Order: sequence, then C-alpha cells, then structure tokens
Amino acid sequence: MEKVDVIIVGGGLAGLSCAYELADSGMTVLVLERGDFSGSKNVTGGRIYLRPILPYLPDIWEQAPLERHVTKEVFTAMGKTNSTTFEFYSERFNQEPYPSYTILRAKFDRWFADLVTEKGGFVIPQKTVDDLIRENGKVIGVKSGDEEIGADCVVAADGILSFLTEKAGLRKPFQPQHFALGFKEVIQLDSKTIEDRFRLSENEGAAQLFFGALTRGIMGGGFLYTNKDSLSLGLVVGLHSLNRKEPREEIYKLLDQFKERPEIKILVKGGEVVEYSAHLITEGGINNMPRLYTDGMLVVGDAAGLGLNMLATVRGMEYAIVSGVLAARAIKGAKERNDFSASSLVEYEKLLNDSFILKEMNTFKNTLAVLENERLFTKYPQVICDLFEKVMWVDENPKEGIYKTKMAELKKHFFNIETFKDWLMFRKI
Repeated sequence: MEKVDVIIVGGGLAGLSCAYELADSGMTVLVLERGDFSGSKNVTGGRIYLRPILPYLPDIWEQAPLERHVTKEVFTAMGKTNSTTFEFYSERFNQEPYPSYTILRAKFDRWFADLVTEKGGFVIPQKTVDDLIRENGKVIGVKSGDEEIGADCVVAADGILSFLTEKAGLRKPFQPQHFALGFKEVIQLDSKTIEDRFRLSENEGAAQLFFGALTRGIMGGGFLYTNKDSLSLGLVVGLHSLNRKEPREEIYKLLDQFKERPEIKILVKGGEVVEYSAHLITEGGINNMPRLYTDGMLVVGDAAGLGLNMLATVRGMEYAIVSGVLAARAIKGAKERNDFSASSLVEYEKLLNDSFILKEMNTFKNTLAVLENERLFTKYPQVICDLFEKVMWVDENPKEGIYKTKMAELKKHFFNIETFKDWLMFRKI
C-alpha cells in the first residue's frame, strides 16, 4: 500500500485550507476531490467574512478572485402583496481590509486549489473515496476503487453528509430538523447595471435578505448578493418544515415565484441565468456536532457541523477555512510527537475551543429553537408590511394620526401572551 503523511478527503474550503497550511511543512499532503475540479460541487449563497480569517490565513487575499466588498446591508420583510425594506450603509464597511465580500465558489475554490499545488500540495480531482482503512481501530488510510492509500492522518473534509465521519463512528444519525436546503441561480448582468440598480459605487456590493411570504409558511428566507457581473439569488428552507408542508410542492417553484415578485423582477430584469445549484446547509448548531477526532483522523468544515444560522446571516465558509488551518496545526504537532492517536489529535478540539468558531456557536446555540417558530415567517413579516401600508395609505377618508394607527396595530398583533413568549425565546440569542 502506498503511503503519504496526510490524506485530505474533499477539496472545498476546509480541505484546501488544511492542505495550504501543511504544504510547506515537509509532509506529503494529498487532497482527493471527487468533482471535476475544486469548486465544481461547492455551493454557497455567496458571502465570506474576512476579518475572522485574517489572523489564521493572512497572505492569500490580495490576489484572491473575490467579487465585491459588501458596503450595504438590506433586509426585506415580505407580505403576500406588499413588502418593507430596511437599508443600512456604513463607511466602516468601505475601509480596508474590507470586512466581507461576495464570492463565487466555482471560481474561488479552483484558484485556491492551484495555490495549494504551487505551494507543494497535491490536489487530485475526480477521485472518489469509498471507505476508510482501519487497523486495530485506528484509521490508517483510505480506499478509492481498487486502490488503497495509507496515511498517518486522514482529514474528513467531505461535506455536510460526511460518510467518512459516519464510517469512523463519530456522529449520530441525521435528523431533518438539523438541515436546510439552499438553492440559487446565478443571473448574469453587466457591472454598470448592478451598480445603478443597487446604488453602489464601483466594486461595492450589497447583501439583501428576505423573510416572510416568499417561503409560503416554510421556515426559511431568501438572499441576493451582488457579484462583479452577476447576481446570486436564492432561497434557504428548513427540511423538517418543508417535509411538513401540505400540499406538497416541487421546491424549485418557490424560487420561480420569488423571481416573479415585483420587488425582485425589477432587480433581475434583463439578466440571464447562467448557473443553478443546490446544497444542504447544517443548522443543528453546536449540540449536533460529531466528535471531531479519533485515532488517525480529524473532521473539519461542514463534515464537522461547523455552520451557524445567526438569523441576520448564515456563517460557514470562514468556519471551514479556520477549522482547516487549525487541523493542520494539530497535525504538525502530532508529527513532531510522532503520535497520531486520539490523545494527541485532541489538540485540534482545544484549538477550536479557543477560536471564535465554537465561541460563536455556543452563543447562538438556541437559534434553531427560535427558527422553528413559524410566526417569524408568517405573522410578523405580514404585520410589519401592513403597518407601513396603513401609515402610508391615503384615500377619501380623513387620515388618522400616525401614533394612533401604530398603537392600534401593535395592540392588535403584539400585546398578547403568544408574542411575549416569542420575545422571551428571542432573548436567548
């Protein structure tokens, strides 16, 4: 059996970050990617936050193929026939190093894989891993078809449904409520049109989130990100909530109907759909993470359940990148000790606990319970929209005072035990 120092299964952000950190360490590092190239199977809504990453991976971003730096945050509550939008712009978001960028993973991951190769790692595409090789309970390599490859350490970076983590006995059975389905279109538009429609300066970007009637009572929401010459438009819906929806409907129709809303139609007018993709998103939080290490193996990124819905944004890419770097550091330490047992690789979990990742995931550990409240997607967005409509509506009748109008609506919809309970739950995040 051929043998290398480290095998990384999966050429996404977590796997490539681990490989990049290890590539100049003197170890032989092999990344096995089942897609035609890194990025061919990687999907995201399209926004990455750089400032949490810079202390761990500071030297690649000046040349990275990122899209636009985000200077404008937009939140839209959608009723059945109306909507209310809140927009926030800050010069602070326009100062280097820019806090966040929109991103297209097919472009970025491919570039990152080339960077790993230039640094000395080996990225092998179209290589499916079928099983782990174990000896006396320790992971000592992987099987790919008829081929066996040995390693001191295997890194499971094989995505949200990580079969390697299951094979190693590190995770519990999956539950639908721990996942959401994200699906999106990339719609090509010229850069000047994007900047005019979103009132942006050159290279500036906008991130817009939608919640309410667009998901038809299903837990979830919509997103729109401005790229250099395209828009990423899509929805995220909870699997458990989707499965309970009656009558059942083909999920792609939600996106088609979303695009037909007047608020969206004008934004995508004249654009051409150049890509459609879908991807599972972890929403189980810190309480649903697998064990992160065993003898001869570490788990990173989506495979480790390192994703978080913070309501205002969904985090995952920076978690993947930093977990890959921290896994590499733990592997370097294990190499120095010549010990790849679980008692040595536990250093990875210690590094994660000291990082922002698990601290944030612990802070937002109750988010899933809040998201399961369907009033967030049905009642409250509609009430917000109807309230603004009543304030702005003028007809043949004498206009009531704004305060009286608002208080009547607030008493009607919010001064009750149901809303009080929702408020108590929301305090937990």
